[in-house]
Amino acid sequence: MSTEQKPEAKDVVFIGKKPLMAYVTSALIQLANNPRVLIKARGLTIGRAVDVAQIISRRTENSGYSIGEIKIGSEQLQSQDGRSRNVSTIEIEVKRNA
Repeated sequence: MSTEQKPEAKDVVFIGKKPLMAYVTSALIQLANNPRVLIKARGLTIGRAVDVAQIISRRTENSGYSIGEIKIGSEQLQSQDGRSRNVSTIEIEVKRNA
């Protein structure tokens, strides 16, 4: 049995094209109820995911949030013309300090 916890859907914020602060607010709401949240993004939204994690950890230093483990990778996706292409992915853990 693995000691690593699998994230539940409510522990994850998927980054898309909404305004940056929408994701920051969503992550902070989840952190109020959970000890950690994962911020996931792929492709062109990776920069936005990094920004979200930085805003949470820097602007809320007094609240006690920090960036934990960061995982990077790539996924193979099928493009509309039928070719497969690689898309970069990132997963950033933001956690409440003990």
